[in-house]
Amino acid sequence: MAFGGVLPLYSKRNGSWTLRRIFRSREKVLIFLVCLTFLFICIGPIFFLPDLRGGLSTRVDHVYKVYKQMQKAGPELILPPPPPQSGEEGAIRKHEGLYHIVVDHNDIHLSDDKQRLMEKINNDEELRHMRVIEKPVVLTVSSTVANKGNQIVGQVDESVRVQNGNEVELEKSGLSGGDGKNPLPVVQGGEDRDPVARQRRDKVKEMVLHAWRGYKTYAWGKNELRPVSKRGHTAGIFGRQDMGATIVDALDTLYIMGLMDEFNEGRAWVQYHLDFNQLRSEMSVFETNIRFVGGLLSVYSLTGDPLFRDRALHIARKLLPAFDTPTGIPYALINVANGIAKNYAWASGGSSILSEFGTLHLEFVYLSDISGDPVFREKVMRIRDVIRKTERPDGLYPNYMNPKTGKWGQRHTSIGALGDSFYEYLIKAYIQSGAKDEIARDMYVEAIGVITNRLVLKSHSGLTYIAESKFNRLEHKMDHLACFSGGMYALGAKRIESQVSATHMEIAEGLANTCHESYIRTPTGLGPESFRFTEGIEARALKSSEKYYILRPEVIETWFYMWRFTKDQKYRDWAWEAILALEKYCRAEAGYSGIQNVYMENPQKDDVQQSFIFAETFKYLYLIFSDDSLLSLDEWVLNTEAHPIPVDGNNAFYRKAQETENQW
Repeated sequence: MAFGGVLPLYSKRNGSWTLRRIFRSREKVLIFLVCLTFLFICIGPIFFLPDLRGGLSTRVDHVYKVYKQMQKAGPELILPPPPPQSGEEGAIRKHEGLYHIVVDHNDIHLSDDKQRLMEKINNDEELRHMRVIEKPVVLTVSSTVANKGNQIVGQVDESVRVQNGNEVELEKSGLSGGDGKNPLPVVQGGEDRDPVARQRRDKVKEMVLHAWRGYKTYAWGKNELRPVSKRGHTAGIFGRQDMGATIVDALDTLYIMGLMDEFNEGRAWVQYHLDFNQLRSEMSVFETNIRFVGGLLSVYSLTGDPLFRDRALHIARKLLPAFDTPTGIPYALINVANGIAKNYAWASGGSSILSEFGTLHLEFVYLSDISGDPVFREKVMRIRDVIRKTERPDGLYPNYMNPKTGKWGQRHTSIGALGDSFYEYLIKAYIQSGAKDEIARDMYVEAIGVITNRLVLKSHSGLTYIAESKFNRLEHKMDHLACFSGGMYALGAKRIESQVSATHMEIAEGLANTCHESYIRTPTGLGPESFRFTEGIEARALKSSEKYYILRPEVIETWFYMWRFTKDQKYRDWAWEAILALEKYCRAEAGYSGIQNVYMENPQKDDVQQSFIFAETFKYLYLIFSDDSLLSLDEWVLNTEAHPIPVDGNNAFYRKAQETENQW
């Protein structure tokens, strides 16, 4: 009987069975396909060997080399099973301040066979230089340095090195300034004494786990999650490829909250999948810096794990071609595959944006300090010099600058979108330097003085707000983004004591209250993207394009600083109200989503879980209900994505690559 349409090879002729000599066409095709499949199985694996850049002859030669070296080393690779270990074998012991792994010196498989194998490899020049894929084996001991109740004061990552071939010594590494005189920073724990605060902080942690598990289940490795439709999402700022933006943005938050299983999941993804060499599309220089570079630097400072430093260095170097302009003012977008950079066409005739090229300082200075490569510091210092030397209309910084001419663009000044984080980084650069960067301090004092005199206003009912200036005319509008400014005013007032410090704290309190009003004047208890002040309306959005909420953190950010500096219970109460609103209107089955209209009682979700909900919104809420020792503002400065960067000279986790000359 024929099978699958193939006729038998024998046929009956003249009463007897005879062998057919000619295959039919269908049989020929089938036999050809079978042979082709066999050849592909036999030869195809050659094309998947590690060396993919050479031709076929190169790969065949590589296979032959591997085969020959296996012949040489083969006898040493096949070892009899080792004898049972004693109770002490493999145990870690501490002696004279050093950790040691106990090794059984009578085990000939450790002292004899392995030694002979290593000698053969080291003596064989060809084998020693062959390219092999290795999985790094690292033994780490997480050592709690000190405890204060339930507060982890510091964790030291201890690295391994082999001594005399059989003794393993664990030594403290990566600490800068840890001389024992100053306590190490509190980076985990930090529970508040108030049981209500502890309960509410636990709720924030549960929210983080809910959002993380949804992302892990439905969008792992994607940039962001769509929690309603349960799939991945990529915004234009990340290009068109999956770069795990949510993972990088979330890592320091997971670590600070002590969610180590989730943190280790993210670390593994960074180690094996985060590679900007794969990118083939344009990315935002600004967003890449504050989320990827800033996020990785933060985790490096917290853990001392060089993986994060090296990844940050890799990414930052990919951004450097964007700075190749006549003025050194970088372009907004870069294709990291070919180094081609450009600006947005809509930005004042192709200008660069103040809040973008002015928000690189913290990350680039820190990266130079921990890597020993001065190029990053040089880039941001050149930007600062250009800004300082360019005359400003009416003392205000316009939102646009032409990177070719160094001239300001449209006369539009805003403390919200397009301008915001430039001012934030002036005061934070001064703090990051350990109060040594006097130029940053002076620039902040001058800029905030002009803003206070020209743009800080009060509404008819007494609400404090910061207007925008467009061609010397005021627009009485405040963005949700601008609500960070309350925290900035408070931080400046506390870190730069002067005759205006009290006034600036009053402004900070007023801005915190105004932004709270923008929340409670909506049915959802969440604030709009922008709100306006007119004779009849205050702290409310007027246009439909201003009524959405995308999980932004700026209002909560200001409440965090106000809580730390004033201890007024209302800031914790407001933060809890925001948590309840997020739970009621933004929580979805797979995470948290923004909403399209905060003024509707049953708003529609926008189906995007922004990566910054982990980096900022959740982190600020968690810190509000934590003890002040956790990420102390004396030791850390938060970048504009809320990634903590250590303060130079006041934080043992600064981890400088080497002692450098005073840069200030």
